[in-house]
Amino acid sequence: MARLRLAAAALLLLAASPSAQAQPENLLDSAGPYTVRAGDSFSVIAQRMGVSVEALAAANHLRAPYILRVGQVLKRPAPDSSPRRASPPTVAARKPAPPPASREAGAPRLAWPTSGAVTARFGAPVKGLPNNGIDLAAFAGMTVHAAAAGRVVFAGTEPERFGQLILIDHGGSWVTAYAYLGQVRVKEGQMVKARQIIARIGKSGEAKRPGLHFELRKGTSPRNPALYLPIRL
Repeated sequence: MARLRLAAAALLLLAASPSAQAQPENLLDSAGPYTVRAGDSFSVIAQRMGVSVEALAAANHLRAPYILRVGQVLKRPAPDSSPRRASPPTVAARKPAPPPASREAGAPRLAWPTSGAVTARFGAPVKGLPNNGIDLAAFAGMTVHAAAAGRVVFAGTEPERFGQLILIDHGGSWVTAYAYLGQVRVKEGQMVKARQIIARIGKSGEAKRPGLHFELRKGTSPRNPALYLPIRL
């Protein structure tokens, strides 16, 4: 289960921002705080600092799944000599590779997670960065359905951007993500059927109005959901 959560939470990658390009060199062997750079992950930073993930999280008031953004400054906790436990989900900060332009074999057969209209398409600029999924307009309280059958590998709060978040593993490294939710209706480890109700629309994270952010990932790379969803008439 821990392996699935690690693989799934690594799906929501944050692209490098222009401001990150101007960050000075910031090595982990220095005594001061550390500025996150492209390619960093929370567990690796903790390991190289010589502290536990829990200590680094506590020093920076962070909670799992510890999603990082390029340019984020992490305070260095006091050295920790206690044995390290298995690391919770982390997210590497890097630029996603260009996705394939056609549907891939072995992909899950998806259904629309909610009936709202598409308000932001895959790859469209959002706050200066390409959208790694699609955004759907919806009213608060509308149901959100699993796009395909699978196992829930994360169901909770991601405090940086996505708010109430669900990740479902569909096998073969394919995972769907459902963000900005108002109410989560499933638990981690739960098996869900295609089109099963998993949440209700709300407004959480950085969302300014009710809606759904939906992503499809193959491993750690985003895919255009439009290539895998049925055509709406």
